[in-house]
Amino acid sequence: MLMENNRTEFKQDLNDKLEKEVVAFLNNREGGVLYIGVDDNGKGIGVSNLDDTQLKIADRIKNNILPSTLGLFDIVTENVDNVTVIKILISSGLEKPYYIKKNGMSPNGCFTRTGTSTQQMTTSMIDDLYSKRIHTTLRNIPSPRQDLSFAQLKIYYQERGLELNDKFANSLELLTPDGKYNYVAYLLADENGVSIKVAKYAGTDKVDLIENEEYGYCSLVKATYNVLDKLKIENATLAKIT
Repeated sequence: MLMENNRTEFKQDLNDKLEKEVVAFLNNREGGVLYIGVDDNGKGIGVSNLDDTQLKIADRIKNNILPSTLGLFDIVTENVDNVTVIKILISSGLEKPYYIKKNGMSPNGCFTRTGTSTQQMTTSMIDDLYSKRIHTTLRNIPSPRQDLSFAQLKIYYQERGLELNDKFANSLELLTPDGKYNYVAYLLADENGVSIKVAKYAGTDKVDLIENEEYGYCSLVKATYNVLDKLKIENATLAKIT
């Protein structure tokens, strides 16, 4: 007989709590396993329409949870007490916090495992995980190029009375844990493959394109200022005296 713990949850049938339980395991440090067709005592009671139920589960997990769960779960069948049940294997996600799409990144949408129960996450827990997600993800992605220069970034600092010393890449966290330039460094380098497009249309719909400017392939700081300058020109205030 199976037993529930912090990594195992039982459901007698597929109900509206599926997304909640999956989100909790995605946000759990170790992931978990969710059984469908097993009662609270760990006894297998089986699942009818196995194939159809598995398709519904996969569809709900893929479409009702954010960020993307692709590659983070697997659905298999298992024999428990001589009946066939559904076993959902869920990995701990790398882009925490995961949340139920319709409820947003809020305590109503974010859950985690506490012992054998699923609990709402507090706002501070959500904020902490989100800040770590952005920090960790960008910092750990190596730059596509390692021959980077940062003259534009240094000028930006100099204009504010600050100097970047020889250790600026480390102090600004522009390196991966193994010492290579990361994707943040790539975005701030003098040359990169990233651009920002600004389009201007004649009307309120995207039909009559009258101008299409592209800013980028340079330091994100410089590209951002170019875009802001463009918007200042476009947002001119006019007055008509009658």
